[in-house]
Amino acid sequence: MYNIFGDYMFAKIKSEGIYGINTFDVTVEADISSGLPRFDVVGLPDAAVKESRERVRASIKNSGYTFPISRITVNIAPADVKKEGSFYDLPILVSLLKASSQLKGATYDYSFIGELSLDGEIRGVNGVLPMVLQAKENGVGAVFVPFENADEGSVVSGIDVLPARHINDVLAHLSGEKLITPAFKELDEESVLMETLDFADVKGQAKVKRALEVAAAGGHNCIMIGTPGTGKSMMAKRLGSIMPQMTFDEQIETTKIYSVAGELPRGARLIAKRPFRAPHHTVSAQGLTGGGTSPKPGEISLAHNGVLFMDEFPEFDRRAKESLRQPLEDGIVTITRASGTVTYPSDIMLVAAMNPCPCGYAGHPTIECTCSDAARKRYNDKISGPILDRIDIHVEVSTVNYEQLRGDKKEESSEQIRQRINTARSIQNERFKGTPVKCNAKMTPAMTRKFCILSEDADALMNASYDAIGMSPRAHDKILRISRTIADLASSETIEVSHVAEAIQYRTLDRKYWR
Repeated sequence: MYNIFGDYMFAKIKSEGIYGINTFDVTVEADISSGLPRFDVVGLPDAAVKESRERVRASIKNSGYTFPISRITVNIAPADVKKEGSFYDLPILVSLLKASSQLKGATYDYSFIGELSLDGEIRGVNGVLPMVLQAKENGVGAVFVPFENADEGSVVSGIDVLPARHINDVLAHLSGEKLITPAFKELDEESVLMETLDFADVKGQAKVKRALEVAAAGGHNCIMIGTPGTGKSMMAKRLGSIMPQMTFDEQIETTKIYSVAGELPRGARLIAKRPFRAPHHTVSAQGLTGGGTSPKPGEISLAHNGVLFMDEFPEFDRRAKESLRQPLEDGIVTITRASGTVTYPSDIMLVAAMNPCPCGYAGHPTIECTCSDAARKRYNDKISGPILDRIDIHVEVSTVNYEQLRGDKKEESSEQIRQRINTARSIQNERFKGTPVKCNAKMTPAMTRKFCILSEDADALMNASYDAIGMSPRAHDKILRISRTIADLASSETIEVSHVAEAIQYRTLDRKYWR
């Protein structure tokens, strides 16, 4: 129990901190000394950390322990890094009970993460997965986490993740009275692969399905242009059913982002399916890139390793569309605030959809377009040249006739398409082994020159097309990368003239709609 004579007492407890997606080791130091009763928390705490004093005080009292009536100083080190969040409640409480001799068990091999209610219940927090990974790196043997975050933390091997519902559970484990069983949960692979949407439901549109297959196989950005009701959104929503399965490292990367953002589904162990994010066209630039006083991931980062679908693409705010430039080029989003800079990964496949004109019916076989040439130009000019140049594949979505819609022809299933994509991705995995590049679309210029070997006829076609369609150097490299993907789908080591011809046709719509 606490020494009523007010003798000097001190304790150190390990915890973890997080800013953005970056984690760091934290030491919570508690000093109890004689003097007028006072409770100070230092070490650059934010408002949520300062408020932990009242939560800790009430939790200790309402759980049957004695709160030290003395001068208390809690330091959250390192003192030069701002501390944000409520997950410091549990380590502060444990440090006080340790310093006041109410906790006798050893704590040196443990880390503590959790928010407290006033009765000592431990509540779930955001960012548990990256913090558990940091604790493992720090050499900690076990980490206490809220029971609500147990599945998320159990992903990390090599460290015991101890889920606790109440501070009494933590103290009973430390004293040896009742040990907590480390969390463990098997991943259900069948549920990961289960998809309810299938390309077999899409009648016709063979050309668009092929373009999306190429896009998924090589990770290429894509824009679909077509009149309303032609199936643009329907096909985009089925992309998840043909995307290659995520690697374990990709699952960890994506889950960290969802954990920090507080978007991880309750009870989820990992984000095991590639994300599909479809923000409304009224979303702000900050909603896409992320931000806030404490920068949180936006839609672009939440789509990391998956698909960002932007329907009605021209209707998005211009600043929102232009905010895609850095993520599409570099695969990261950098957010700078007075408190610091945060970089979130954003390795995404952008899929955009738009109408050919404001009324939507330009080129429709039976419905007449009511837009003037000037109106069409204003509408298409909402998409800037630099953004359009970063979209690899441009494909027109035509209307489906009655015979196609009502016909008995059996359409190819998503599983059949996915098998070809997996074969192409396995070729790319072998090609880029030992590098950070995961797919053809992300090749560097040096890699493009090395791996995009053209046959003599293919090179002649590229040469003739370069000036004919007014390619930029970026468009030239993108056509080479698309050609490489098409060749991979055909299991061809050399890029042949047919592969280049198909790739070039995916880059000609800008002449029709934007020039």
